[in-house]
Amino acid sequence: MAKVKTKYVCQNCGYETAGYLGKCPECGSWGSFVEEVSGDKTPQSVEILPDNTPPKRLSEIEMDSEIRVSTGISEFDRVLGGGIVQGSLVLIAGDPGIGKSTILLQTSGALCKNGKKVLYISAEESSSQIKLRAERLGVQSDNLYIYPQTNLELIKKHILEMQPDLVIVDSIQAIYTSLIQSSAGSVSQIRECCNELMGVAKTNNISIIVIGHVTKEGNIAGPKVLEHMVDAVIQFEGDKYKTYRILRSIKNRFGNTSEVGIFEMSAKGLTEVINPSELFLKEYNQTQTPGSTIIVTSEGTRPLLVEIQALVGTTPYPAPRRVANGVDLSRVLQILAVLEKRIGLNLSKQDVYVNVIGGIDVSEPAADLGIALAIITCVRDVVFDSHTAIVGEIGLSGEIRAVNHIDKRINEAQKLGFKKIIIPYSNDISDDISGIEVVKVKRIIEAITRAVKG
Repeated sequence: MAKVKTKYVCQNCGYETAGYLGKCPECGSWGSFVEEVSGDKTPQSVEILPDNTPPKRLSEIEMDSEIRVSTGISEFDRVLGGGIVQGSLVLIAGDPGIGKSTILLQTSGALCKNGKKVLYISAEESSSQIKLRAERLGVQSDNLYIYPQTNLELIKKHILEMQPDLVIVDSIQAIYTSLIQSSAGSVSQIRECCNELMGVAKTNNISIIVIGHVTKEGNIAGPKVLEHMVDAVIQFEGDKYKTYRILRSIKNRFGNTSEVGIFEMSAKGLTEVINPSELFLKEYNQTQTPGSTIIVTSEGTRPLLVEIQALVGTTPYPAPRRVANGVDLSRVLQILAVLEKRIGLNLSKQDVYVNVIGGIDVSEPAADLGIALAIITCVRDVVFDSHTAIVGEIGLSGEIRAVNHIDKRINEAQKLGFKKIIIPYSNDISDDISGIEVVKVKRIIEAITRAVKG
């Protein structure tokens, strides 16, 4: 009897070794190696398949008139770049209970109303459980097929027989192929299953959406090659203590990767938030205190107005704390250094806390000026003008640098009733902006004098 060959595979990055290692030399994780049976094919066992698709000239390739299919949910379409591209493989990942299955079941119902055929592969729930959720969400259609199955070979068989317009696999970590002897969810299983689904999608022009789990650090579970194989990676984010969710595009071969979609979770599923700025500013005027400012951030092509709060207090400890929620901590530290050096604000013995209200993550440097003014108004115990919005990047010498999409930011602030907006001096604006006072500033000290009440 031939000896069974085994190998050890890191479950975080997919690194392979002949013997067990305590620490992975590739990603540095400890205790992540799992023994798997090696199933590599020999050169003699590789089958040469017939080539039915010879190379074509670019001018000879004909595109389908309906290359994109709308999901029926405008916020989802925005993140995907206008809809689901036929023959694409999309990965949606997020924390447990964030709403991944909910939004895909709602998408299935919307597509079925438009005459599309959807096959929902449930590898984690039974048919009755899916039916229960569908009744709660109000999803009813004869074009929606539920198939609880974990075996990839059976899944492929039914996909090829039915030829649906969309296939949803919930989730990629729960299905397995009989060609590999390791357990479901291992690196080898995830890689092979995703590769097989990719082949089905491309050769049969069937759109497939797979749900992926995340690790405790928030990364997509499985090998990194999983993200490289798929056409789009969508991250579902949100605060479990809040009712809204953010759908963010991390990778998209067919659209912009910086677009976001915002939803609100209710008893009847996810509802689109048409004007998210109103959601984030709902309690701003009622709770205005020193250390609170409004910034105009940009998520892709969409401007958002969010509130930033700062709290500064004396600490009895030799090393003061620096805490940032929703913004990059290193960015906050850089702003504090500029404030101490350029305007003489001594914060060496004070704790500084910065928080973005609503749980949204602001990563662009255009929020620098808003963070700085929130810290300054808290230190000086003055109230920021509630009708003024802020946008601008701070340089190390204290200058205010230009930002992108300035006209859209100004129009969004004017639409929500703001009377004044402070922008960098070097930004050029169009002549048709009206209804709001535009104040251009060159340095931080100038922004302080123009923004504080009185």
